[in-house]
Amino acid sequence: MKLYKIEAGTFHVDGGAAFGVVPKKVWQKRYPCDDDNYCQLTMRCLLIDTGDRRILIDTGTGDKQLEYLKYYDFKGVINFDNELGKLGYTCSDITDIIFTHLHFDHCGGATKYNADRSKVELVFPNATHWVGETQWSNFLNPNVREGDSYFTENIIPVQQAGKLKFVSENQFICPEVEVRLYNGHTLGQLVGYIHLDNKTFVYVGDVIPLAANVPLAWISSYDVFPIPAMAEKKVLLDEAASKNQILYFEHDAYTECCTVIAEYNKHKVEKKMKFEEALKL
Repeated sequence: MKLYKIEAGTFHVDGGAAFGVVPKKVWQKRYPCDDDNYCQLTMRCLLIDTGDRRILIDTGTGDKQLEYLKYYDFKGVINFDNELGKLGYTCSDITDIIFTHLHFDHCGGATKYNADRSKVELVFPNATHWVGETQWSNFLNPNVREGDSYFTENIIPVQQAGKLKFVSENQFICPEVEVRLYNGHTLGQLVGYIHLDNKTFVYVGDVIPLAANVPLAWISSYDVFPIPAMAEKKVLLDEAASKNQILYFEHDAYTECCTVIAEYNKHKVEKKMKFEEALKL
């Protein structure tokens, strides 16, 4: 099995939103911001080639809504045809897409406008697109806070093409790749567990957006259900610490992976590392 990191672009969010009630004087020691209080985040996808399957976790924001979303200052948004080509693949080679959830920065890259922008097309025409069943229901009937994060053109064409498959319970997509449901950040978020030899990578998505968010109380203001978010994060971190799992960060612009420890009911980053370093552990 081969794993490939794919950087799909960067964007900026307000530091207060990224760290919720944690004061700036505290969080800025762990994650930098500019003079306007904006923190740079990345959209770090993961490609998994099992030999039989080529699975991509999340697709970044794509380029369909960049003007509407200019507040976030997206930079370096990739073309998947080009990026996959560098690795020896095409978009048609992808057999599965796992959406952690359907907010624009996680699924927007799965569809694109055609040349004259008259029609939205699938970027990965042969892929089964996996999404949490309750996340899909939430997308169809969003709450006020999440409504602006969902765009019909990102995912409805996938459904109309018959390429959408729902996850209603924890399951294995294939022997090497497991998905588990988490409901704190949003309903029905999927976390990917990739079992490679003696290692397990955990694609934590927005359960833990940044390494600085590892402490239980350090949750984002984007988490719709803050108390469940903390409880479910504890479950994830307890297992990661006890089994020496490697956390793979989607949004951290400065830390790609880390291991964690749990001491006296507190969780801390043990070792930060580049993805390539983590593969060699």
